[in-house]
Amino acid sequence: MAAHLLLPASRDVDVRAADGTHLHTRVFGPEDGYPIVLTHGFVCAMGIWREQIIDLSRDHKVIAFDHRGHGRSGVPGRGHYSLNHLAADLDAVLEATLAPGQRAVIAGHSMGGMAIGAWSERYPHRVPDRADGVALINSSTGDVLRQIKLLSAPERLAGGRAAIGRRVVRHLGAVPAPRAVHKPTNLLVSRLAVGDDAHPDVHAVMHHLATSTSRRGRAEYGRMLLETMDRKHIRLDALVVPTLVIGGQADRLLPIGATHRIAQSAPNVFGVVELPGGHSTILEHPAAVNGHLRALIAAAAG
Repeated sequence: MAAHLLLPASRDVDVRAADGTHLHTRVFGPEDGYPIVLTHGFVCAMGIWREQIIDLSRDHKVIAFDHRGHGRSGVPGRGHYSLNHLAADLDAVLEATLAPGQRAVIAGHSMGGMAIGAWSERYPHRVPDRADGVALINSSTGDVLRQIKLLSAPERLAGGRAAIGRRVVRHLGAVPAPRAVHKPTNLLVSRLAVGDDAHPDVHAVMHHLATSTSRRGRAEYGRMLLETMDRKHIRLDALVVPTLVIGGQADRLLPIGATHRIAQSAPNVFGVVELPGGHSTILEHPAAVNGHLRALIAAAAG
């Protein structure tokens, strides 16, 4: 793993999805600490949460996992990547890492936030049983392709924006060699996933994560975004626990309007935060994100 993605000492937990896929899961911090579960986004891995893991694990039990097809998790075949799988995998991690009756704060970045929304939609009875609160960061409820702002385009040309979004997603799924240095992909990742003022290390982290994700994972979740998340939205009616919503004012991948839509849809909004960065606010503005997460944790745990 790249030096900028090194994580604190941890212990592994053996987690298997409902279909048997291995979900690489690690636990950081004191075993008796209040639990926080972290779920990452598309073409990423748990390492994107590095700044949150280092800070929060000082006094909390932090649980992080790689989605199927990402990081060190299993890479199943075609047909095993969907919102249903995202929801079921998150539920499997909660079952394997939380004690009976124990609840946690669950935070999701980008597609990780969609996983939390899908979990609440498909397992509504589990929300009050397993969550004290949730945080949805740089995320969306759907209609993802029409939101991508790779190039500036007026609202009346949103259909053209969707076409650009499709090309972007297909390109990310087609890059042949994981871990290869691929300059066009790095430029695209920087443009979409990182704010203009971000530190070079943030760009390096995102390049490493994107090109380290398995080609199968990139292609299959890209297909999900193309086929399932186009013009459709996840319902958040069952997300009844306190919900923190964080967005980036300069986010080109899931612009701030997606954050506002979540805030309007979630039934129990704890707070709405706009940060000046791009799509990777958890890396670009970690101190601010950590402060808001700690406020949610304090309220939920109390």
